Amino acid sequence: MDSDLLLPRFKGVSDNPFGLLFVEASDGNLQNYIDQHYASIDMSLRFKWRIQAAEAIQYIHQKGVIHSDLRPDNFLLHTVAGSELDLLLCDFGGSTNGEIDGRHLPDAGFFNPCHPPESTKSTDIFSLGSIYYTIMTGHWPYRSPGPFKSLEEMEKYQELVDDLFASKRYPPVDGLAAGPVIQRCWTGEYSDLGALIEDQRWQFENDTISTHS
Repeated sequence: MDSDLLLPRFKGVSDNPFGLLFVEASDGNLQNYIDQHYASIDMSLRFKWRIQAAEAIQYIHQKGVIHSDLRPDNFLLHTVAGSELDLLLCDFGGSTNGEIDGRHLPDAGFFNPCHPPESTKSTDIFSLGSIYYTIMTGHWPYRSPGPFKSLEEMEKYQELVDDLFASKRYPPVDGLAAGPVIQRCWTGEYSDLGALIEDQRWQFENDTISTHS
């Protein structure tokens, strides 16, 4: 696994404004790209992003880091000459690593309200299911495509999806390529991202064969 394909490349420290400096992603974040180009995104590219997202999370977990704020906005899309868009994980402001605690949890729709309010590997894996769902459908679980139009709309969504997820009611994934992987992320069947990645490859290949048979 090449970490250069998982995280934005670090360039140094900026003095004005003060902070860490990374290479700018060529195509913005995943959420905006899906909002603008969903209908034209090839299935093979969606699958590539799903693998890259899982590998990025697996990589930081191996380093003892829990991201704890996974959503499509926190993945960037970047391309270099002659290659397809690559997915890069960003925004570690709310992450935890040992005694360092960013004190952040994922947004509604990407967090399991049945779990205690703490950052664990399971927190990130549950979020990954909702990110996969967004990649495949063009919208968050139990939402229509597009940004929130008001604070009230956002609050209503948060209440709705938290209630549904608390009751273990998830959107149907029948008919989605590698849909069972999404379901298993939500139902907590994965404790290991290696197994998730293997399942995803198998499910996608099986769905592709079924589609063309």
